[in-house]
Amino acid sequence: MNRPEAIIFDLGKVLVDFDYSIVGRRVAARGRLNSAEVQHLIDHSPLLFRYETGAMSREEFYRAVCAATGYEGTLDEFALAFADIFTPIARMVELHAELRRRRVPAFIFSNTNDLAVDHIRGNFPFFSDFDGYVLSYEQRAMKPDERIYQAVETMTGRHEDRLLYLDDRPENIAAGAVRGWQTLLHQDAQKTWAHFRALGLV
Repeated sequence: MNRPEAIIFDLGKVLVDFDYSIVGRRVAARGRLNSAEVQHLIDHSPLLFRYETGAMSREEFYRAVCAATGYEGTLDEFALAFADIFTPIARMVELHAELRRRRVPAFIFSNTNDLAVDHIRGNFPFFSDFDGYVLSYEQRAMKPDERIYQAVETMTGRHEDRLLYLDDRPENIAAGAVRGWQTLLHQDAQKTWAHFRALGLV
């Protein structure tokens, strides 16, 4: 296997953990639905997909959640309730820091939204240290749509096995493999570090 020229990191469950049940509890505390119903609305209704593909603004998403749940907080209160659900995965943040030390280009490739990104950027300094970002809400496409993979290739100026892509979701990894990317299904930090060592990246 060739040594890749650039690393493509998924964000959620790779660099940061998250828990939508936190949102469920916070929104339910100020609305008419219980926490499980709120979490189901966010996880399984079309609302989050539309928001994370840029079809809704944060204001429209907030208003839609309020209408569906009876949430009574302001937009700023909702932003904190919705976005403050992340915890950095320390060993993976260290992996990225080691890549930076070795001057290996690294990029973020994520299905996400502007509320989450603003919160992560404001609270976790490592996020600002990547070479570029391909984010679903900006690209108006979500993994595993091939269009967003094309955006990664355009941003990085690389394709096929010059890219190494790690993600926790098999369907997203599969879409990268179809394009000839090197891929790694991220399961835990220890295995991922071992893979990177075998490639001579760390």
